[in-house]
Amino acid sequence: MPRAGGAIATVAFVGVAAAAVVWGPGLYADLTDRPASNRCTVSTGPTSYSLTAEQANSAAIIAAVGWDYGVDEAGVTVALATAIQESGLRNLDYGDRDSVGLFQQRTSQGWGTVEQIMDPRYSAAMFYVALAKVQGWDSLPVTEAAQAVQRSGFPDAYADHEAEGRAWATALGGVDGVIACDLPAPEATSAQGLSERVGLDFPHAGYGVDVLDYDGSTTVLGIRPPDASDQALRSLQAWAIATASTTGVTWADLHGSRWNRDGSWIQGSPTPELAEYPGIWVALTTS
Repeated sequence: MPRAGGAIATVAFVGVAAAAVVWGPGLYADLTDRPASNRCTVSTGPTSYSLTAEQANSAAIIAAVGWDYGVDEAGVTVALATAIQESGLRNLDYGDRDSVGLFQQRTSQGWGTVEQIMDPRYSAAMFYVALAKVQGWDSLPVTEAAQAVQRSGFPDAYADHEAEGRAWATALGGVDGVIACDLPAPEATSAQGLSERVGLDFPHAGYGVDVLDYDGSTTVLGIRPPDASDQALRSLQAWAIATASTTGVTWADLHGSRWNRDGSWIQGSPTPELAEYPGIWVALTTS
């Protein structure tokens, strides 16, 4: 099931003009003193679903593993609906009998060791591998496809989370929907840390991470997928937003459409240097 070949994402720290990011007055919304909800919401038309920042990070990992393995939105929908039902998208170290992790996989059923299953990327990959073995899974209802993998005592329960799973899958896939997270101010982090996270979530995709600007306290990075299609870029921005609680990203921008950590969206005009960059731009507080 995994795609053959593909290099692990690398970091290329390249120099760009010192004024690489220029925005008009008032376009950047400063974080306020109000308490952040620490939640993320996906909106598709009139419908919205909300998760904690921890849960949204888990959803982003599950989706990223799916994209990296070549799974489409239908497969990611099955995976997310399953994880919502099994663990509430929390990486639990307990469960029924020897069940642990996002998918409540059991060591006694051959899913791996406890240490392996508690790695959310491993457990997601194992779910997709098992799903691929279900003949005609993509023509089955979501709950039946999930049950074919999980063999749960509550085989119809996955249907309760199909719509929510699909909303997150399509938004994280850059197909439809918008994700916004309302997060507290982050601690200082590093460009290297973000590049390592990209490599963990997309190990086969060959993503690049470039330093575009640094002003002494904030570092602006570019993340570029090998496929710079609009959908791929929207997907990457959605991933950056959903994982911001753990990466420390303060804003994520695509062609002037910028999410800020306080949950707001603003529209602006990036400089020509950034407009021509084949990826998204994110900011980190690095000192």
